[in-house]
Amino acid sequence: MNDHVTTHQAEEDARNEAILIYVNGRIVPKAEAVVSVYDSGFMLGDGVWEGLRLYNGRWAFLDEHLDRLFEAAKAIDLDIGMDRSGIETALLETQISNGMETDAHARLMVTRGVKARPFQHPSLSRQGPTVAIIMEHSKPSIPRPIRLATVPHIRGLPMTQDPKLNSHSKLNCILACIAAEKAGADEALMLDVHGFVNTTNACNFFIVRKGEVWTSTGDYCMNGITRRKVIDLCREDGIPVFERNYSLVDTYGADEAFLTGTFGAQTPVGEIDGRVIGSGEMGPVTERIRGLYKALIERTCA
Repeated sequence: MNDHVTTHQAEEDARNEAILIYVNGRIVPKAEAVVSVYDSGFMLGDGVWEGLRLYNGRWAFLDEHLDRLFEAAKAIDLDIGMDRSGIETALLETQISNGMETDAHARLMVTRGVKARPFQHPSLSRQGPTVAIIMEHSKPSIPRPIRLATVPHIRGLPMTQDPKLNSHSKLNCILACIAAEKAGADEALMLDVHGFVNTTNACNFFIVRKGEVWTSTGDYCMNGITRRKVIDLCREDGIPVFERNYSLVDTYGADEAFLTGTFGAQTPVGEIDGRVIGSGEMGPVTERIRGLYKALIERTCA
């Protein structure tokens, strides 16, 4: 099987060839949006990032994204060099420069900046942080439910690299993705240190069993903003929802499965390790949650 799709697959949009990108206070054409080979993000994956989505001229859940960005920066002892309003202004200026109103995605990246010498020690980053914003026209275009394969790579313990940290160091997840693709799937299903079902390499993961929605405890996964919104929406709408430990046996026998993320919102999963999940198509509970999320977006980004 080589008809892979990805959870970040978007419609082709010719406008993206001419986008303008924010780099350290300047908004420049794509070809000029470059950073130094001495940048700590390039050299060591030393940085943090957020993905944001634009609906009707507003960045969805901006406050929560900025909370997470500044919390992550504090955790790695990185001074962003801008306050919240500075980051918001940079986002808005980039958005206006690109004439974007809706169906746009931003990747906001902050690294420890350019190093004096090509070595690990953070004190070698002396010029201040690098802040970049890539903003693209992007409409999700995922032609069928996603196929997952369970891989040996796990989301690890907080004392190795806390999976709650949205860091530039993504190699563990990339290796998981490669393993899944080699197995003929689209994305990897990753377990936690105890062997319970956790998350995929790029998204949070949910199953539906007998009308109940289950997701992992959250101890070993990126605590996604869309994940939290889905849990809150289920509670508000009377859908039983549990953050709990569950196994691959529970997963294979699920009626439905879906992924959550800023880009795709809720993406149905049709197959895991060669087992068809439910009907193999989007199930009724996933569809209901999608509707609730869409209504939330319309309320908050009116």
